[in-house]
Amino acid sequence: MTEVRPTVFIVDDDPDIRDALQALLRTVGLESRAMESLPEFLKSEFPGGPICLVLDVRLPGRSGLDFQRELAAANVNVPIIFITGHGDVPMSVQAMKGGAIEFLTKPFRDQDLLDAIQLGLERDRARCESERELSGLRERFATLTPREREVMQQVVTGRLNKQIAGDIGISEMTVKIHRGNVMRKMQAPSLPDLARMADKLSAAGLLKNAQKA
Repeated sequence: MTEVRPTVFIVDDDPDIRDALQALLRTVGLESRAMESLPEFLKSEFPGGPICLVLDVRLPGRSGLDFQRELAAANVNVPIIFITGHGDVPMSVQAMKGGAIEFLTKPFRDQDLLDAIQLGLERDRARCESERELSGLRERFATLTPREREVMQQVVTGRLNKQIAGDIGISEMTVKIHRGNVMRKMQAPSLPDLARMADKLSAAGLLKNAQKA
């Protein structure tokens, strides 16, 4: 499947800065969308591919740092590169503690910004890949019967077929059949692979007690 091209969002109330940043990004073949306010950014339709946000710290109505906190509180993961003409050390520390990729004071080197953007896009690309993988796991997990899910939950904790049979009151042969169905439906080449899948499903709240005993 062809990956959607990455997009860099730019939010700065200075039109000259927006134009300059977009021109810079064009020189390295990156697509961008520029806007002057955070409400405009929030109304944007995000592409399906990796994104990052180049964000001015000082904006009318709401600061970039406040917006960073709001995104974190809403569990929205957007890699942010802050730019500012009025930065100080406490502001920089706050931004970086909040998970910012970089905090750049104007005027900054073009290469420093491009390096930060590439790091942000790589981080978001990894997030996109993780979400696609989890989506596939959800779909495969949904094909399991309730009994197969029960067997899977026990298998990944290291329980033997005989132990599982005794625990849930079925024959060992039936456990083997369910176990084979689980491996096939989940497309797990090995038990360690199934355990890793179970860990991810457990982290997403779909499978309880998936950790190994």
